[in-house]
Amino acid sequence: MTRLRPVTSLLMPELEPYRMMKRSYDQHLQGIFIAEGEKVVSQLLRSRYRVLSALMPEKYYQRLQPLCDARREDFDIFLADKTLLKELTGYKYYQGVLAVGQIPARLSLQEAWERSPSPRFFMAVDELANPENLGTMIRNAAAFGVQTVIVGSLCCNPWLRRSVRSSVGNIFSINIVEGVEIRKAFAWLRSRSMQVIAAHPHAESHTLGSYQWPQGDLCLTFGSEGQGIPQAVLDTCSASVSIPMSNQADSINVACASATFLYDAWRLRQKPSPPPEL
Repeated sequence: MTRLRPVTSLLMPELEPYRMMKRSYDQHLQGIFIAEGEKVVSQLLRSRYRVLSALMPEKYYQRLQPLCDARREDFDIFLADKTLLKELTGYKYYQGVLAVGQIPARLSLQEAWERSPSPRFFMAVDELANPENLGTMIRNAAAFGVQTVIVGSLCCNPWLRRSVRSSVGNIFSINIVEGVEIRKAFAWLRSRSMQVIAAHPHAESHTLGSYQWPQGDLCLTFGSEGQGIPQAVLDTCSASVSIPMSNQADSINVACASATFLYDAWRLRQKPSPPPEL
C-alpha cells in the first residue's frame, strides 16, 4: 500500500536518499539505487524489484497511480512542486520523477545460466569506466535478445544513477551478474560449451558481415572505452571479431559498437520462419 506524503520540509529525514543523489558510494553502501525519469520509474514500478519510496509532483502521481497501487509492498510517495524538488536534489535538469529501489541480491553465474533458456545469448563487459556507456549497453542488450549481462569486477557499478537512467529501465528486465572475475567467468562458460566472442577493433581473422555466428550458446564481450579488451582476456575467448571501417577510423564508441555487434548476432541467429502452407 502506498502512502501519500506532502513534502513539508526539505530537511525531512526520509528525503535523505534524494539529497545524496550524487553520492553513489553512500548509496551502494546502503544497498539502494535511484531511478530517475518517468519512464525509468514506470519500469521500476512494473518490475519485481523492491521500491522503497518515490518523489514527484502530483501531476506525475496521477499518471503513475495505477502502477503504484498495484505494488504489494508499502512505500511512501512524496509529493511536492517541481521547483521545490529541483532545490532539494540540487540537480538542474531534474526530470520530475524519482524513486529509490533496493539493489537486488547478487545473482550467480550458475543461477543466470539456469534462468536462461537455450540457445543462450549473453553479453559481458569489463573495465568500463563510464556508467552511461554501461547503461546504454544494457539497453542495447535487452533490445536484441540478450538474457544475461555479465559485469566484470573491474567495471563501473551497473546500479549507479546514470547507468540506470541510460538503460531506460531495461536493467530491471534482464539478468545482471556483477562483480565476477571475467577470465574465470569465461572459463566457466566455455566449460559448458558456450562460445565467447570478443568484440575487438584489431581482430584480423573475422569481421562483421562475413562472420558466421555460432547457433548455440553465445556470449559477446566488450572491453574498456580506451584500451578495449586486454590480451589476457582475449586469450580466454573463442574468437575475436572486428567492425570493418572506412575513412581511416579505427574504432567507434563502445556503446555504439555493442548495438552493431548485438544486432548482427541477433539477426543471423534468428530461426528462419517456416514457409507458408499452400
